[in-house]
Formats: sequence, structure tokens, C-alpha cells
Amino acid sequence: MYKRKIGLAIVLFIAAFGLYFTYTFYRVFFLPNTAFNNESSYIFISTGSEIDALLIELAPLIKSTDDFRLAAEKKGYASRIRAGKYALDKGMSNNDMINRLRGKSLPVKVTFNNQERLEDLAGRLAQQLEADSLAFLTQMRDADFLAKNGFDQATALAIYIPNTYEFFWNVSTQDFQKRMLKQYEYFWTSKRRNAAQKQGLTPIEAVTLAAIVQKESLKNDERPLIAQVYLNRLKKKMRLQADPTVIYALKKEQDDFSLVIRRVLRKDLKIKSPYNTYRTKGLPPGPIAMPDISAIDAVLFPAPHKYLYFVVDPNKPGYHDFSTSLREHNRKARKYYRWLNQQKLYR
Repeated sequence: MYKRKIGLAIVLFIAAFGLYFTYTFYRVFFLPNTAFNNESSYIFISTGSEIDALLIELAPLIKSTDDFRLAAEKKGYASRIRAGKYALDKGMSNNDMINRLRGKSLPVKVTFNNQERLEDLAGRLAQQLEADSLAFLTQMRDADFLAKNGFDQATALAIYIPNTYEFFWNVSTQDFQKRMLKQYEYFWTSKRRNAAQKQGLTPIEAVTLAAIVQKESLKNDERPLIAQVYLNRLKKKMRLQADPTVIYALKKEQDDFSLVIRRVLRKDLKIKSPYNTYRTKGLPPGPIAMPDISAIDAVLFPAPHKYLYFVVDPNKPGYHDFSTSLREHNRKARKYYRWLNQQKLYR
């Protein structure tokens, strides 16, 4: 009788242990372990992450990090964590999540436009991708890459055509730059290259001029008119005398691109800089900003006319008044300056 009780106790213990093991196995691998109420949540896993770092990222999203760690170790995922952006769905088990994290990462949409310098672009990219701004900037300034592809430090910004692109979050800075060069080549179709050549410009020069056009007017419908003014000046060997290039030169001289310069003063026109188109003929060394595609196309396909001058039109906010002669322009300019002085705009 005693032996029977011992045997029964052993059987019950084994059964209980088996049930506990079965439940634990089921809980660790197959019970839902998400802690969020949205249909999906996203996690960004950094390159080189180990299981402890991953669990810190997962902690707000899951109920039990201990169960996830155990499942990850048993499935061999803990030692083979992949970087990237991943979506976790509400109600997922640890097994489901690990399988998802083992798969292909999701792309992210990367958007940039109107950046004044490579530094600004690098900062914008660092907000959307894994690499930091210094890593992006270092790569974008790579002298060998630039020289090999016909660019230099002054023209490097022209590579980056503003738009929205898809990248994997952990894309390397080298692969990002190569992709942007391909997009540049894709953008510069034979139609656009022929249009640039017709205007006597290379693609880089067209972007450089487009940056000035961009700064001169926010109105897309007016940009072809302004572009033609500058093209007319170039053809006549006249100085461009573009205020935005003076502003850029002032910011560059002071190494402070956060400066807000509302008015260009006469003394500013004397600044010695290759970017000051009041002193130097032709285009500046490179783009003073990242122009929109509309500004680039305005340079390539301008509105034909013979105007050589323009000034802000006080009667039509945001637009300009155009002239063919200096005398006519000076008359309109005086009218504008009277209006400007009434606005009391100071630097």
C-alpha cells in the first residue's frame, strides 16, 4: 500500500511537472505577449544590437521580456539579431514576433528638400535613418567619390534631388550616397540634359542657377520668368546681381547659417566672396541651396522674354515686376524701396 502511494505520488508529480512544462512552453512561445492597443507598433533595431539592448527597446511593447528572452534563446535568435525597422502586430506571440524580426526589415520613407548646405541635409537624414549626421556628412564630403563622379565640395549638394525616397532604416551612408547618385542620373534624362545644353549650362550649373531662382521666388508660376532673366544676363555677360547669393556669402563669412537677413544693404554688396554675384561674373561656385524640381525645370524650360531686371511688386505680394531697361527698373525699384521703408524691416 505504501509503495502504491509513493508510485502514485511520483506519477502525479511527473504529470504535474509535464503539465507545468507544457504550459510554460505554450506560454513562452504561443500565448500573446504584446502590451500595446494599436493594431501595430514599430521597433527600430540598431546595427550590432545584442539581446539586452533589444529587450530595452521591446520593454514598452511586450508584457514579459523574460519570456521573450527565453524564446529568443531557444530559437537561436538572441545571437543573430538583425538591424532594421519592423512591425509588430497586436496579439503576437513571442514565436510570431521572433519570426517577424528574423524576416526582411521594412523600408522607411525619407523626405528632404530646400536644405541650404550638406550639413543641413545630413541633419535631416539623421532624423529619419539610423546613421548620425556626422557619418552622413563625412560620406557626402568624400573627395574621391565626388571627384570620380564630376563633383567637388562646392557642387556636392547638386547630387541630391529633393523628393521622397524609400530606404531601409539601417542603410549605410555609402549605399545612401550611391543610391542618390543613381537618382541624380535618373533625373537627368536626355530631355533635361539637352534642355540644359540649349541654355548653355551643364546639369550642375543648371542646379546652381535653379537654387538662386528658388530663393528669389516661392511662386512656381513665376520661376520660369525669373530663370529667363538670369539666362538673359548670362548670355549678355552681365553680372547676375542676385541678392540671395549675397545673403549666402554673408552667412558663409560669419559661419552662421541660422542668420535671418531680411534686407540686403549696399555695404553687403561689397563682400569679397565668389558667391557674391554683384562682384563676380557668372554663376557662383555651387548651389546656395537645394532647389525644388520645379525650380530646376524653370531653368531648363524658362518663359521666353527679353527682361533683364526684376524687383518685388508691392501691389502683388510674392511676385515681381519685370523690366527690359535699367531706367525702367530703377523707377520701379524706387517705388519698391519706398514701400519697403514703410514696412520698417530691419536686419
